[in-house]
Amino acid sequence: MIEFSHKPVMLEECMEGLRLKDGGVYFDGTIGGGGHSYEILKRTAPGGRLIATDLDDCAIEAAGKRLHEFEGRYRIYKSNYKDFERVLQEDGTDKLDGVLLDFGVSSFQLDEASRGFSYMQDAPLDMRMDTEAVLTAEDVVNGYAQERLAKILFEYGEERFAKNIAENIVRERAKARIERTGQLRKIVEESIPAKFRHNGPCERKTFQAIRIEVNDELGGLEEAVRGLTLRLKKGGRICILTFHSLEDRIVKNVFRDLATDCICDKSLPVCVCGRKKEIEIITRKPTTATEREQKENSRCKCAKLRIAERI
Repeated sequence: MIEFSHKPVMLEECMEGLRLKDGGVYFDGTIGGGGHSYEILKRTAPGGRLIATDLDDCAIEAAGKRLHEFEGRYRIYKSNYKDFERVLQEDGTDKLDGVLLDFGVSSFQLDEASRGFSYMQDAPLDMRMDTEAVLTAEDVVNGYAQERLAKILFEYGEERFAKNIAENIVRERAKARIERTGQLRKIVEESIPAKFRHNGPCERKTFQAIRIEVNDELGGLEEAVRGLTLRLKKGGRICILTFHSLEDRIVKNVFRDLATDCICDKSLPVCVCGRKKEIEIITRKPTTATEREQKENSRCKCAKLRIAERI
């Protein structure tokens, strides 16, 4: 197995956004290789504490090694960040000084062929973040009805040729089961007109959509963002890195809702709706990576950072 590596996206922007302090308690919902977590612990020494989650065993092992020097100041749970209520209860923590969520797929997951995330290498169709999970990309490609496949490709991948691709997947799987990323890549390429293949790798959207479906990446996202934001102490910050327009839209809408005060008709003498503004949005427009970072790490080009503060 290759070494787990993940270059943390917009590291300084995230650290500044969290407004770190000694003695604070922070939650990293997607620890990955531990890049962001390392800096959180380093910059909150000697009393800062970290609670982290991840579903990937390789990520957890790598992060544990990377954070070893901060032994006693952090705990990593094999869990989906969406189960934060259970994790925080188990940890004995109620309120947080900061939350970081990075929804990006790590370089390790993309580069490790056996995981099946990448269209660049021929490998088994897997794509599971949690290798103990039941559903795989192979199950989706071979088991979903044509209409359902087309819907997933269109909604999660924003793929304009979703119907063509789904139709061809169903036709090819009737001949033989589709088990490899190379097989799927070939089907996608042949489903997209040649004149549209020059706008970046034409397989990217399909692979992204299937990965999102396999890992249920959007399910419960709104509730998790809302719940974690409301777990912040007054003055606490939440920083969220998204890499897909659907994720970003969900985060934006949750922040906007939590930043909305009374919605009563202005003609009423008193408020009857009971709404109270919960946060201040720090980033009216999402922050993006600098040109320099984008050149050094092409995978951060579509990243967007949104920050909010509990009031």
